[in-house]
Amino acid sequence: MPENQYALLQLFRDGGVMMYPLILFSLLALGVIIAKAYMLRVAHRDSRKLLDQVAQLTRAGRVKDASRVAETTPGPVAAILHAGLSRVHEKRVTGADIEKAVGTTGTIELGFLERGLVVLATVSNVAPLTGFLGTVVGMISAFGAIAEAGVVEPALVAGGIKVALITTAAGLTIAIPVNVAYNYFVTRIDKLIVDMDEGVQMVLDMVAALEKRGELRLVSAKPKPATRAGSARSS
Repeated sequence: MPENQYALLQLFRDGGVMMYPLILFSLLALGVIIAKAYMLRVAHRDSRKLLDQVAQLTRAGRVKDASRVAETTPGPVAAILHAGLSRVHEKRVTGADIEKAVGTTGTIELGFLERGLVVLATVSNVAPLTGFLGTVVGMISAFGAIAEAGVVEPALVAGGIKVALITTAAGLTIAIPVNVAYNYFVTRIDKLIVDMDEGVQMVLDMVAALEKRGELRLVSAKPKPATRAGSARSS
């Protein structure tokens, strides 16, 4: 067995029982980070290119082509564009229908984007607390050894202090990168929310232009941009 692998196993044994939940937390967080990184990479891919392409097609009056492009493109921005553009195919539609379509789709897509973030937030908070609990357990063990022996000797307390230091270090080692990953994912999602809002506004502007030219009839009032995709985040 390699020396470094032996050292890691020895640290795990010396850390005591609290090392088991810490290892579980680290594996859980690692799985979520890998899945989240892949999902956001797919969601971000070509979102800006899609917005420009759909804008060009709608300005040229090719609404069906724009809807088809959005339908075949993965990601939340494409989903919102398709939800709005598919309603515009109807020649007589209510503003509430378009508003509901883009609002509901934005809420669903945002919930999908934020899935798993609660796991990372929980691990980044609970892992150091678990490490600190191991610290308390180790110190209790150290003072218990002193009370039983009746004298203070370094050899008696060294084991308990070692457990305390190992679990604290393990908890912080897990929490720090998980917290960094959480903040990075939140930043990426915020950027996607901006793109989603731009997609919503694009649909609304296109509806207003079609209505003005007489190519679309809105039965009710024009939807307002208040149903922005990002509004679900603040709720």
